[in-house]
Amino acid sequence: MIDRIHTGAGPGASGEPEGGAGAARRAMLTVAMPGVVSTSLIRAIELEFPWIVVEQRSDISAACQHFDEPLALILCEPHGLPAVEAVSSDILRLHPLASVAVIEHGDREPSFRLKDALRSPLVRGVLPMNLRLDVWLAIVRLLLHGGEYFPARMFFSQIASEAALIPASGMAGASFAAGEEDELATLTARELQILEMVARGLQNKTIAAEFSLSEHTVKVHLHNIIGKLGVQNRSEAAARFREGISARADGMFRIQK
Repeated sequence: MIDRIHTGAGPGASGEPEGGAGAARRAMLTVAMPGVVSTSLIRAIELEFPWIVVEQRSDISAACQHFDEPLALILCEPHGLPAVEAVSSDILRLHPLASVAVIEHGDREPSFRLKDALRSPLVRGVLPMNLRLDVWLAIVRLLLHGGEYFPARMFFSQIASEAALIPASGMAGASFAAGEEDELATLTARELQILEMVARGLQNKTIAAEFSLSEHTVKVHLHNIIGKLGVQNRSEAAARFREGISARADGMFRIQK
């Protein structure tokens, strides 16, 4: 837990927009159930970004009104995305500088489809709530200044999950590297989850804790994975996973266009 907020000392380190203390203020709107963005987090935002005024609402209709300060960022929960899309034209008209970030409890398995967020004219990022405070505020800073943030691990996990569910016959144009068969399709859901974590460099002890398994069970899964993929060790299995998921991702995006 971070017990203090680092504001820095150089130009722009305080979080103020260009122009210094006299620059125009901006508004940030949180659209979430009470407690999702806690009072302490709101206070941390106000301390880190003194030029930001935080407004809290429970309905996205609040974004379809004028604010005293230009609206820079809207934070919403995943289940609120359809409502955001329904009023996106109004938001863009009233708040041309505003972007949307989706609040998520973790940074690995999203509770919504990432491709839906990527197609949105407003969504510019995902804001995980399980990060250290200094990292969390750094992402908020990026979003406030018009940047984008989507956790790489979230992409990796969702692509892996979707790739496992789509049969090879439906993956026109999504073949693996030349000469390779769709070996990942032979893995079980649990084996694919474990292989994804191996590909991220995690050790058996960490993987076992993630899935409430024993290390012996993880080793058995890895033995089966290595056998199914026809490789020699976990490093080769991880490399095969990365190659395969990359190829499938390309095919999935071509199919969905």
